[in-house]
Amino acid sequence: MSQIKYHIFILIACFSTLLSAQQDSIEDKDMLLIRLQSYVDQAKLDSDRGNYFSSTDNLNKALEIAEKIEDKSNQGKILTKIAKVQYLGNKPNQANLSISKALKIQREIEDYGSQAIAYNLKGVFHSNKKEYKSALDYFTSAKNLFEQEDLEEYISEVTLNKAKVFIALKQYDNAKSELENTIIITKKYDQKRRLSSALIQSSIISNALGKKTVALAEAEEGLNIAKTSNIVENINEAYLTLSAIHEKNNDYKNSFFYIKKYNQLSDSLTNAMRNNSVSGENGEFINEYIAKNEQLKAQIDEVSAESNFTRITTVLSIALITILSLLTLSLYKNNNIRLKTNNMLHKKNDELIVAKEKAELASKTKANFLSTVTHELRTPLYAVTGLTNMLLEEEPKTHQIPHLKSLKFSGDYLLTFINDILQINKIEANKVELDPEGFNLKNKIENVISALSNSAKDNGTKLHLEYDNDLPEFYNGDQLKISQILINLLGNAIKFTKNGDIWVRTHKISQNGKLYAIRFEIEDNGIGITKEKQEYMFESFSQGSVQINRKYGGTGLGLSIVKGLIQILKGKIYLKSELGKGTTFFFELPLEHVEEAKKTKVVAGEIVNKMQDLDLNEIKILVVEDNKINQMITKKILNKMGLSCDVVDNGEDAVEQVKTVTYNIVLMDIHMPGISGLEATKIIRTFDKDLTIFALTAVTLEDKMHEFGEAGFNDIISKPFKQEDFEQKLYDVLSGKEVTSNFF
Repeated sequence: MSQIKYHIFILIACFSTLLSAQQDSIEDKDMLLIRLQSYVDQAKLDSDRGNYFSSTDNLNKALEIAEKIEDKSNQGKILTKIAKVQYLGNKPNQANLSISKALKIQREIEDYGSQAIAYNLKGVFHSNKKEYKSALDYFTSAKNLFEQEDLEEYISEVTLNKAKVFIALKQYDNAKSELENTIIITKKYDQKRRLSSALIQSSIISNALGKKTVALAEAEEGLNIAKTSNIVENINEAYLTLSAIHEKNNDYKNSFFYIKKYNQLSDSLTNAMRNNSVSGENGEFINEYIAKNEQLKAQIDEVSAESNFTRITTVLSIALITILSLLTLSLYKNNNIRLKTNNMLHKKNDELIVAKEKAELASKTKANFLSTVTHELRTPLYAVTGLTNMLLEEEPKTHQIPHLKSLKFSGDYLLTFINDILQINKIEANKVELDPEGFNLKNKIENVISALSNSAKDNGTKLHLEYDNDLPEFYNGDQLKISQILINLLGNAIKFTKNGDIWVRTHKISQNGKLYAIRFEIEDNGIGITKEKQEYMFESFSQGSVQINRKYGGTGLGLSIVKGLIQILKGKIYLKSELGKGTTFFFELPLEHVEEAKKTKVVAGEIVNKMQDLDLNEIKILVVEDNKINQMITKKILNKMGLSCDVVDNGEDAVEQVKTVTYNIVLMDIHMPGISGLEATKIIRTFDKDLTIFALTAVTLEDKMHEFGEAGFNDIISKPFKQEDFEQKLYDVLSGKEVTSNFF
């Protein structure tokens, strides 16, 4: 028996040595990093389940790998995670030691982002010990580092933690300010957990200040977000807060209802964490089981070998031990397989998150690229269109007029193309807002047809309107966007129809009270579209073919814009076409019928040079523009209107000029050497609040508009501008009319 045991022991020892040798062999660094991340992922999963023992164990394994490959960055990050788990596991002394080690490494390698996370965690430690001053100091340091590293998405957690400290100190104004910042950032980065918590904390403040309705609304909104995102701890926090709000308002029935739900959920969470904690001790259970098996072996060896009964018992016991050992090994392997599967799922989930973040970054990069490119295109385009208009008005020679008109057409075409790109960008970024008003739908369609009638005549095409007699004429809706849709679709039909007919029809699909579902049809008998191309017609930069693009021109953006606008108006669009026989576009919109809209009196013809009605002798205008050509164009336009102006080419000179000379209007470019137009305007507003300052700029993206309002501009004039629009804005200011901006 002893020889058998000896051989088994040798085999086990050899197996262990072989396994150890394999593990200690030099491994590829990339594989080690994958293992490291796997341990970190599993640690997070265990921590979320309340299994802090297993979480710490996995993090320690990850730390060993990081130390082995001398990865200081990961060492600091993992130590911070270990500190957090240790603190959650009620080991504050160990947590403080770990966070100190983490900070030492992060300072050494200047990993400011990770250092900020560690500072935030230190702030939480002090906050929970009610050491509020130290907590606020750490939170402030964390916020400063996040701002320094341009990590705005992380700031929301810091501001939320600061708000909680201020609430504990009953400094509600400070807390409210921090929560407002938190809510802005969480909405920007779709951080549901922090947004839910911020709303609940805000409701606590409102309740303390006696704002019952606001408190209830905030708490319920926070609860709804938490329920939608299945954030259990926030749900529980909301229940407790709602109970307190109702109790303060003597609504004891609802107060009891929510405190009951809070207690039920708390018990459920406690049981779940207890179960997870037990199931998380698999390693200790196996070791304990093996130890007991060794004890059992020792007892068997002590039994007398002379007894047959004892011999049989010994054999059976050894067999039982072997079976149990195999079962234990099987369970251990199954557990490992399960852990590996979970790690794989976590890895795939992380890959999806990374892909999402990359897509968001690409979208942001595209928006910034469009902002830069459109500005760089619009600035020279301002010179092209401005100079062309000036030359056309200065009695050019007869043979020069066609060339100038061709130049003007090219400039207008390029401007249309830029505007189409911007429109697509706004639609994709969900930044297009509705502007509903009462209007006459039939007149609107007739006006669009009238505006495009000359283009149709040039192609030898006739336009026909069929307006359903059962349809009222007056509706409430965004008539500008409806006009854009009709102009795009009708213009498209005209472009592809030679010597043919185009029908514009409207029909009532259904009616529910004052709400009408209306179908619009634009039918032509032009060249038609192949079946293969119809599927892609509403995608950006899509046209029938390269040959069609070369023959008929266009950017391929019109139908994409149309589809986006129709979706914004809660409608739908589809088409029917046959090659060589024509195309019909159908789109359906819901519109609310209203009583006849008040008609605005329109004065026929343009008012030629409105400035003649004003006394312009004392009027002074300052043009701030660094481009010499644009300086000359703007100055000539103003002189033609009877206005004199001074010109400076940078922000610093603009500020000094405004200090020494009294101006009626400042036309401020944005991108200039030295300080920008935004900074110059901010400085001017410190000593002159009433001066009218227009942003004369090529920047038009809506996500930049709020910057102009915050800087103190009265309005924006986009370059290149229509002269009549420019004149109208100046006339409004000089005639005493209040300027209203559209920044927000």
